[in-house]
Amino acid sequence: MEEEADLLDLAHLTEVEQTMILNVLLRDAELRQWEEGRISKLGQVESDPVRLRSLSGTWFTEERAKRHQSRGADIIHASIRRKKRGKAVSYCKNNLTDCGKCLCLLQMSGSLMSLYSVGDFGGVTVTGRIQLSLHYDPKKEELHVCVCCCQDLAPARNNCSDPYVKVYLLPDNTSRSKKKTAVKRKTLNPVYDETLKYKVRKSELQARVLSVSVWHMERVRRNLFLGEVEVGLDQWDWGRSQPTWYSLQPRVQMNPDAIISRGTILFSMKFIPPGSEGGGFPLTGELHIWLREVIGLLPPKRGIPNTHVKSVVLPDESGVSGQQTRVVRGSVSPVFNHTMVYDGLQSSDLLQACAEITVWNSSNCLGGVRLSTGSGVSYGQKVCWMDSTEEEISVWNTIIGNPNSWVDAALPVRTSLQLCSE
Repeated sequence: MEEEADLLDLAHLTEVEQTMILNVLLRDAELRQWEEGRISKLGQVESDPVRLRSLSGTWFTEERAKRHQSRGADIIHASIRRKKRGKAVSYCKNNLTDCGKCLCLLQMSGSLMSLYSVGDFGGVTVTGRIQLSLHYDPKKEELHVCVCCCQDLAPARNNCSDPYVKVYLLPDNTSRSKKKTAVKRKTLNPVYDETLKYKVRKSELQARVLSVSVWHMERVRRNLFLGEVEVGLDQWDWGRSQPTWYSLQPRVQMNPDAIISRGTILFSMKFIPPGSEGGGFPLTGELHIWLREVIGLLPPKRGIPNTHVKSVVLPDESGVSGQQTRVVRGSVSPVFNHTMVYDGLQSSDLLQACAEITVWNSSNCLGGVRLSTGSGVSYGQKVCWMDSTEEEISVWNTIIGNPNSWVDAALPVRTSLQLCSE
């Protein structure tokens, strides 16, 4: 009786409705069986365990389980909408310059923290250095920042300073990210030996920058800036145990217009050709887009980001192919796990089409990616949205050349997209 209670009673549905549900369940079982076969074949030909973990998608399953283990449910949002092809000519609303290559923010001129800070940072000539030690605790998923000491700081008042250290884990510039040490009175060589802790996944640290600044505490007037250092964590040697000295630097204003990437978008995509699954299904080709997450999202201003992702397959004369994820609030590494499916495609259409994925903060577009051949032409017409970079073209060609296979990609959210309209 207990087993019967777990069965889904469809007796109230018509025979046609029951048949439709049965067909969906059968197709789902076939797809699961095919995916298990793909992973099994990979295990036979791929000897590198790290590469096998990436190709099979095991890494994502593990990360997702850790992130949602307390919520008791797998969060996958799926939406299906028919893709209607057209050959309309697009026009550009904004004439933005395409830089064509993503540069690391750390290679740019200026302080990343300067994008969010206001005030006088030139009141004191910066001198001295700071000693830091970094450690990651994988069990607690915590980053430990040990602020050891400073030497030869600039005097702020009466040949002395009352220094303290302030830390942000950028690009999160909110109060949740701000941590401070105690204030040391009347010294230019303060000793802190304090550990500041951040709850963060280790995979996210690839896109994080540690901003460490030293300040003189004023009781009435504005605190005085004594210097800063920004430490990129993308290539940090976590086996390093000894503290490291860093020379303090003055704050140099970064030009927001020089930012050409606002993070990295992780997604998987595959194309299922017509009739490739047996029995003549699917009737038309299907493009599956699995939007996983955005890491290291650089907000345009101070505050909590409200992020969602949109996708569209161009050309789209009817304007119905646009889809979007739910809004994720308060995270610079938002996880979406949202699957979008576009049908009505033929294999030859992939040479003329463009899959555009854009990242939005509320109503502001932060940037995105465009997957296409990058030819600048669609169905014989010049269009602005066939402007893919070399990285994006490479991913698109891999999708075309490997039908029925998921292609994993991590691409920069470039700000150089020309905003086009049908």
